[in-house]
Amino acid sequence: MQSGLKPEQEEKESLNNIQQKIQNSPETLNREGADREGADREGADREEMEPGFGMRLRRALGKVESIYTLIGLLLMCIVLSFMHPAFLSMRNFSNIFLQASINGILAIGITFVIISSGIDLSVGSILALSGIVTGNALSGGMPLAAAVIFGMLTGGACGLFNGLIITRFNMPPFIVTLGTMSIARGLALLSTNGGQIYGFDAKFLFIGQGKIAGVPMPVVILILLALLSSFILKYTRFGRYCYALGGNMETARLSGISPTLYLTLIYTLSGVTAGVAGIVLASRLSSAQPIAGISYELYAIAAAVIGGTSLAGGTGTVFGTIIGALIISVIRNGMNLLNVNSFLQQVVIGSVIILAVMIDSFRKRNRS
Repeated sequence: MQSGLKPEQEEKESLNNIQQKIQNSPETLNREGADREGADREGADREEMEPGFGMRLRRALGKVESIYTLIGLLLMCIVLSFMHPAFLSMRNFSNIFLQASINGILAIGITFVIISSGIDLSVGSILALSGIVTGNALSGGMPLAAAVIFGMLTGGACGLFNGLIITRFNMPPFIVTLGTMSIARGLALLSTNGGQIYGFDAKFLFIGQGKIAGVPMPVVILILLALLSSFILKYTRFGRYCYALGGNMETARLSGISPTLYLTLIYTLSGVTAGVAGIVLASRLSSAQPIAGISYELYAIAAAVIGGTSLAGGTGTVFGTIIGALIISVIRNGMNLLNVNSFLQQVVIGSVIILAVMIDSFRKRNRS
């Protein structure tokens, strides 16, 4: 019996040895390592494909940066209150909010664009063209409501043009909107032969010069747009898709989001807000001017970036953008109160824009 079992035991031992050698071979170990890496990669892909956590994290970062921006605004106000006694007057604060209203309205649309990792340099020229179109419509006898809607549609059409060219032809937003900036400005100048349109009635002037409960109408419009835009960004699918496109466009595409559709809508929205700003500005100035809004796009972008909207996309809040617009307005107001040379004011504002971009770059490095 014993002599019959030995060969079987030896055969089992030899099989075990062969299996161990196979398991410990380099090919097997490499295959197992590749399988583990593949599993890890699939897990990472699943995390990327689930934008909920990343989106909530980006929103939380945007809120924190907005709080820091608000603290900076308050500190700036405290310093200026010591430098000039008239700064804390109600009349001066009304002027600050009134000056920030046009820039704030423009910056709201810019915020959507930058969050989606884009840029829009045409909003200043679209502002002028929309004001001119509205003024021509009113001069031609069109009813107020129809003329205002016509002006907003003009801005929306310009934004739609930007979005379609960018998405359909895969062109850089910087180049496309730079071209639209020149086109819109040229159309505004051509339609008036370089002149301005004036002689509006009191109903239209109320949009830019009237008050509701003591609050200037441009500020009321800014507040309403800010509330509506903030709701859209926080609680709607469109807002979530803006963050997703800016965070990782390829991942958003794989998740079923259409970049072509939603980027086109985003640029159209930016054009509509520029149209609203143009109508408000024409009413406030009592005239529609083809040279209105020059360099306004820079201030709108600066307001968004100062407020925590990252130029890399995926991060930003409307609340922060409004705070950024107020900071620019406070700087301008403070320099006016202190009788700072107007040419020097341009230097200061330009330096603030560069500083805002540098801060955004540092924030981006810290996140990475």
